[in-house]
Formats: sequence, structure tokens, C-alpha cells
Amino acid sequence: MPVRLLLLALGTFAMGTDSMVVAGILGPISADLGVSVGAAGQLVTVFALGYALLAPPLAAVTARWPRRRLLLTALAVFTVANALSALAPNYPLLLATRVLAAAGAALYTPTANAVATTLVAPERRGRALATVLGGMTVATALGVPLGTWVGRTDWRATMWLVTALGLAALAGLAALLRGLPAPAAAPALRERLAPLGQRRVLGAAATTLAFFLAFQSVYIYLATAVHGATGGDADRLSLILLTTGVMSVAGSWLGGRLVDRTGVRAVLLAGSAVAACAFAALPWLGRSMPGALGYAVVVPLAGWAVSVALPHRLASLDAANAPLLISLNSSALYLGTAAGGVAGSAAIAVLGTRWFPLAAAVLALVACASAAGTTRDRRPGARALTGAGAGGVKSHAKAEVETGVQNEVRKQAGAGARPRA
Repeated sequence: MPVRLLLLALGTFAMGTDSMVVAGILGPISADLGVSVGAAGQLVTVFALGYALLAPPLAAVTARWPRRRLLLTALAVFTVANALSALAPNYPLLLATRVLAAAGAALYTPTANAVATTLVAPERRGRALATVLGGMTVATALGVPLGTWVGRTDWRATMWLVTALGLAALAGLAALLRGLPAPAAAPALRERLAPLGQRRVLGAAATTLAFFLAFQSVYIYLATAVHGATGGDADRLSLILLTTGVMSVAGSWLGGRLVDRTGVRAVLLAGSAVAACAFAALPWLGRSMPGALGYAVVVPLAGWAVSVALPHRLASLDAANAPLLISLNSSALYLGTAAGGVAGSAAIAVLGTRWFPLAAAVLALVACASAAGTTRDRRPGARALTGAGAGGVKSHAKAEVETGVQNEVRKQAGAGARPRA
């Protein structure tokens, strides 16, 4: 396997770890900086919101930059931002450094995906993307629990760990990543947002937003939700997060196969319903380790399955504009993650630390209802894109469109579409 692909994957591993590892060290941050756990949770919110809002304009501004320069700049910004996070003396400055880290991630991740396809022969591009995006998956399974364990006594050690990962990727790519082709012409920001004028696109994006709002409102405060099981012990929390990460990988694998076998609608409805039931049961499950581990098995399986179906659904609305539509799905995903931090904090304030997952159960049912509405009208193109269409020989042009959609779906399922609990 090309070393350059592994280095690109190391960068996405650092980004994936950084995006959500704060959820595992909210307690130490809260105690050190003298803020509430709810306020500490907003560190996840500002990262996700920064990514969602900065990705489109940054992509437009840097569209003509050489890709090597863009990747190295993004990694440099990301690495410096995490070093500043580790050194931040107070909460406001820490918030600012999380926005800066999000800017670096918003620049790096889509560029790394594009560069990966230029480093291999056309017939190996899918595997190249899987390698680079595997960094995100491994971050879910290993990076977040590792970062939680490292920061169990000093949260700043976790930030230094992410800094070291970013620095290693930066040094490796600076030495080995050369001779890349010039970037192709990119659509302007107005063209990127034009599909939002379509009602069905808005409905599909709203489903993504509601879905991740529900999931992240619990995951960001998962340490609080399972405190009865862990008793505040970092090793027990790390085990729960590790289980969540491993089952996220399994859920992604399962989701891809279920979409092909049963279609997008069935996966969206079943996954959202299962998640809603698990959220409703969490106030009881979170009081013992067996119950918390059971939750950590079921919810990531359902969540990752749905996260695969969501971009499939959006892309099927207009195959010719699939890349743009999936980029909008990414923005909806991160906006949902950002709003999840606010919603979770509000739910804790209103319902208390034990019962706040009930709000997520309601939100998951909203996502289920939205999915039911936006997937009711099945167009012929949607069946083909989800693998449910009739047999026959496809035209060369149609095959190219479908391949592009599938590649974009792989990007979305690995990058950001990562419901964590």
C-alpha cells in the first residue's frame, strides 16, 4: 500500500480523533477551567459548527491552490490550533482554538479525499478512498477512547496527543507528497448552495440534521449519561467508548449491505426507530455497566447504518449533482452535531443528568418521521443508486454517474457521518 495514502490516513485519523475526543474529557476540562460540564460540551459544538460553516467558503477561496500546499497548510493550521488548545489558560481562548482547528480540518479532509484518487490507477480509487477514510473510522474505534484514557488526569495531554499526530502527518506529507496534478475547476459557492432551492433536497438535508442532532445530543454528554455505570472511573468510560467505536465500524459495514439489500427507506426508518428506543431506555441502561455496554453496542450499529443510507438518499435525488448534494449533507451533518451540543446541554438543564436522553428519543422520532416523508416518493434513479434496481446492462454514461455517486457516498460515510452514540 502506498506510504502516501497511509500518511493521508494519519491526517484523517488526527482530525477524527480531535473532532469528538473532547466528549470523553469534559469532566477534567470542567474542573480545570472552572466551567460547567454543559459549557465544556460547547467545545464540541463550536468545532462542528466551525467545520460546517467554514468548509464551503474555504473550499471556494482555495480552489485554485496547489493541492500539496493546501494539504500542508491545513495540517499546519490544525496542528498549531491543537497546540494552542493544550496551552489555553481559560475557556474563551480554548473555544477560539477549537474554531481554528475546525478550519484546518475543513480544509484538509475533502482535499485528502481528492488527492487519494490521484495517487493510484483509476480501478483502485475506491480502495484508496477507503484507506484514507479508514483514518476516520479508526479514530472512532481507537482514537477517541485512547484520547480519553490519556486525558483521564490531565485533559491537556489529550490535546498534545492530537498535536503530535498532526505534526507526524505534516512532516511525512511534506517529505513524500510531490508531483500532484493541478486542481480541476471547482464550482463557485453559489453553485454549491443552489440545490437547496429544491424541496426534496431540503427535506433530505433536514433528515440528516435531525438525525445527528439526536445522536450528538447524547454522545457529547455520554460520560454524564453513563455516570451511574462508571462512577466517574475513566477506565470504565474508555471501555464504553471503545465498544462504541468498534460497533461503529461494524455498523458501517452492516449499513452498506442493508442499503443494497433492503433499500434506503427501510434502513432509515428501522435505524431511527431502534435509536429512539435505545435513547428512551438509556436512563435505566446507564445505571450499570452491562446496560451501558449494551447501549454502546446497539446505538452505533443503528447509527452507522443510517449514516450510510443518508448520503445515498440525497445523491439519488439528482445523480448528476451528487457531489454537490453530498457536500450539503456534510454541512447538515456538522450543523446537527453543533446543535446537538446545545440541545444536550439544554436537556440536562431541563430534565436532569439522568433523564436528558429522553429528549434525544423524541428527536430521533422526528428524524424517523422526516425520513418517512422524504423517502416516500421513489424515483427510478433512486432504485438504481441504492442497488435495488432491475437487472440489465447499464449504459457507459450511467455507469460513470453511479460510480461517482458511490465514491461520494464512501467519503460521506467515513468522514463525518459518524454518529457516536
